Amino acid sequence: MRPARAFFDLQVRFAHEAARLTGAPLVGALLEWTNLYVRFGAGRAFDPAHPLWAAYSSGIDESAPLAQQCEWTWRYLQRCPTHRASPYVIASFGCFAYARDAHGGVRLHFDPRVDRGMSPLDIRRRHARRAELQRLIEHVCEHDPAWSSLELHGTSWLYNVPAYRGLFPDVYVASAQPVPRWRALSLWGQFLDRHGALREMPAAGMLTRVAQLRNIEEGIAQCFPFQALAVSAPIQLLREHFSA
Repeated sequence: MRPARAFFDLQVRFAHEAARLTGAPLVGALLEWTNLYVRFGAGRAFDPAHPLWAAYSSGIDESAPLAQQCEWTWRYLQRCPTHRASPYVIASFGCFAYARDAHGGVRLHFDPRVDRGMSPLDIRRRHARRAELQRLIEHVCEHDPAWSSLELHGTSWLYNVPAYRGLFPDVYVASAQPVPRWRALSLWGQFLDRHGALREMPAAGMLTRVAQLRNIEEGIAQCFPFQALAVSAPIQLLREHFSA
């Protein structure tokens, strides 16, 4: 899924508001408050000296009109190794994939691909999604000798959505905690549909709310329809749940 241009325009517009509220330069707000660094294929170190980011930031004219800054962002994206934006995964099972977490454990990923013309979270595909999760858990257990001591971790705005939460056991969902993910698709992904188009109404609502803030302490996170939620549970419990 390649996000549409409007998705990147949205983030540039949001960065303008973040810069206004924090007093930071626009280039700094673009680095700290958007998913652009990752989308450009620069990784997740968020190093302002990274060649891909440095080339982008040097082309941003902070005094230029917003439309011109959006145009530069889109044109720059076209020459970036955007395929690097996708996370490395060990194995994929339908809409789900997993990787080893940098701090230990297993990291779950979800790909909202088109599924027989239906939403991947359509109630008619619930059984298929749960079967994919079961296969994923079994793959972890078969290929990692330390599986019984591992935890499955997930971070996404999707854990706010009943159709997604319902795929998992209560012990996993109950661990949900909001986390700041200003630079991640786990937050910004709520503004994309499964085809990569911008979800215009939620995006417009977010921009309207953030434009009304007078300072950062008023709660910029609450301007988003959903927060990114971090969840986790032992692989052992998940295996028992999906095998029942």
